Amino acid sequence: MKIDKCRASGSTDLLPFLDLGVTPLADALVRPEDLDKPEPRFPLNLVFCPESALVQITEDVPEDQLFDGNYLYFSSFSDVVLKHSREHALALIEERKLDGNSLVVELASNDGYLLKNFVEVDIPVLGIDPSSEPAAAANAIDVPTLVEFFGEDMADRLVATGPKADVIIANNVFAHIPDINDFTAGMKTLLADDGVIHIENPYVRDLIEHCEFDTIYHEHFYYHSCTSIDRQMRKHGLFLNHVEYFPTLHGGTLRWHCGHNDEPSETVREYLAAERAAGMDTFAYYEAFADRVAGVKRDLHELLTDLRAQGKTIAAYGAAAKGATLINFVGIGTDLVDFVVDRNTHKHGLHMPGTHQVVKDVSALVDEMPDYVLLLAWNFKDEIMAQQAEYLSRGGKFIVPVPTPQIVE
Repeated sequence: MKIDKCRASGSTDLLPFLDLGVTPLADALVRPEDLDKPEPRFPLNLVFCPESALVQITEDVPEDQLFDGNYLYFSSFSDVVLKHSREHALALIEERKLDGNSLVVELASNDGYLLKNFVEVDIPVLGIDPSSEPAAAANAIDVPTLVEFFGEDMADRLVATGPKADVIIANNVFAHIPDINDFTAGMKTLLADDGVIHIENPYVRDLIEHCEFDTIYHEHFYYHSCTSIDRQMRKHGLFLNHVEYFPTLHGGTLRWHCGHNDEPSETVREYLAAERAAGMDTFAYYEAFADRVAGVKRDLHELLTDLRAQGKTIAAYGAAAKGATLINFVGIGTDLVDFVVDRNTHKHGLHMPGTHQVVKDVSALVDEMPDYVLLLAWNFKDEIMAQQAEYLSRGGKFIVPVPTPQIVE
């Protein structure tokens, strides 16, 4: 269903600036027996709302279609994510003096990849995630996880029967919820008076300036800045108090520290001032983005076509949502890329949405030695290239698609 007003502010002043076409759901990998069946497709367009300063997609896809039992993203398959999450948890334990009387709640807790770090030192936790398979994996490692969508109603039920949360973690989920106001109100209800909320998401400034258009897909309703986070928190009586930046995580990620009290650090003031100076609260900052995206599409398709004309074989690495957006938008079918590899064993034997390349184990790169590998998961480039040292040593080459296509040997 197409929206006609901003999901955060309610404003009808939505200014369009990018059209990625009509695409399948990026995480809807196709089972072999379903290859001949039609795949649901939805428009994928971006708009900017001046009132909320929020970039968002225009289509509301029902949550139960996006995050059902077939949702196969498992955080624990990335060493980078595991290391980042453990460092986050250990820092919180030390800074917040967490102990057996504390409560840490993670929203969209996935397979328990982060909360297990608190469990191992006997700090009470609660995971909340609507996807049954990752939640089952979390419960199997003793990370208590509820399979449910979070919002104000659930927060009311939790505080009626238990303590409020000393820490709420919402990593890579604040872009995923269509009703952002219900979600934010729920966090305010659940948070203890002196508690802290940590929200992590890719930074829209990096998306625009590095042409990371493949991070746009139907699960990502929003693309956040510090300005949009500040306005959203204030709307619900919460406040943005600190910002951390992780430039190599997911193409550039911010961690926003929020709470009940208005105590902004100097870093917050600097980020807000820098965004105003760059014009990120205005449409002018975004309106030329489509032309740059079209250039990447043209150059990447030409590169792959030329390599194929030379008789080269090409595979791809990363059966993730960003990869599905890229190959569908650019038009990379099995005529250009033969297969895709991924470490996530739950995806093996399935096929990419829309383009239908089969997903194989990463060992296929050495076993079959394609001449080139299109790095769909470019946000983990260093990790992947370190893992694939043998493939590289035997003459294999990677193609990094953004911000401009380039070959890496």
